[in-house]
Amino acid sequence: MSPAYLISDLRQVREKAGFRFELQVDSLEIAQGQFIAVVGPSGCGKSTLLDILALASAPQKAARFEIGVGEEHCIKLTGKSAAGLAVIRRDFLGYVLQVGGLFPFLSVADNILLPRRLKGLSARMSDITGLAKELGISEHLKKKPAYLSGGQRQRAAIARAMSHEPSIVLADEPTGAVDKITAQAICSLLKKTALARGTTVVMVTHDESLVGQIADRRFTFKLESGASGIISRLVESRL
Repeated sequence: MSPAYLISDLRQVREKAGFRFELQVDSLEIAQGQFIAVVGPSGCGKSTLLDILALASAPQKAARFEIGVGEEHCIKLTGKSAAGLAVIRRDFLGYVLQVGGLFPFLSVADNILLPRRLKGLSARMSDITGLAKELGISEHLKKKPAYLSGGQRQRAAIARAMSHEPSIVLADEPTGAVDKITAQAICSLLKKTALARGTTVVMVTHDESLVGQIADRRFTFKLESGASGIISRLVESRL
C-alpha cells in the first residue's frame, strides 16, 4: 500500500512557566486508505500531533517527514516554506473540527463547496449531491448551520472536509459536542465515506469506545515524568 505519512525521529517541545513538554514520534508510517485512531487524555499530546500532521505547526526536529499524495508519490515536508505548506494543506488535506467550524453566514451547501472553490475545482451543487446523500444531509443543503442539529452540523463538516477529494482527512475530537449515540453514528459515517473514496483518516479522541470497532490501527501515548517536565512518546497499541 502507498504511504499517507512517513515520519521518523520527530520531536516537538513546548515550554511554559518553566514546565517542559516534549512529544516524541520515533517512527510512524500510515498507509493510504487506513482509519487511524489516536487516543489519549487531555494534555498527552494529541492536539500537538494533529497540528503537525495538518501542517499547521512545523516540527522542531524530524529526520523524515513526508506526505503521500498519490500512488508511489511522496512530498518531503521538512524545509518547506509556509506558502508551500499552505498549498499542500489546501490541495491534499481535509479537517473536521470538534464543533464543525461551519461558517454561520453561508448555507450548508456553500460551506461544503468552499474547499472546492479554494482548490480551483468546479463548485456546483451537483458536485456535492452524492456526498451529501451518503452523509444524510441532502435535505439540509440550502439551510444555514444554525438550523441543523449538532449531529447534522458534524455531518456537514465531514462533507466539507471531503468535498475537494483530499488524500487525508484529520478529525479533532469530531464527536465531542454530541451525545453518545450520535457520536457513534458520526464515526461510522466517517469511516464508511472515507473507505468509499480511499481517503486516509486520522481521528483524535479521548473516547476509546468510539473507535475500537472501526479503526484499522490505534495509537496512544506513553508518558514519562522527569525533573524538567514530561516526555510523551507515541506508541501503537493493540485493537
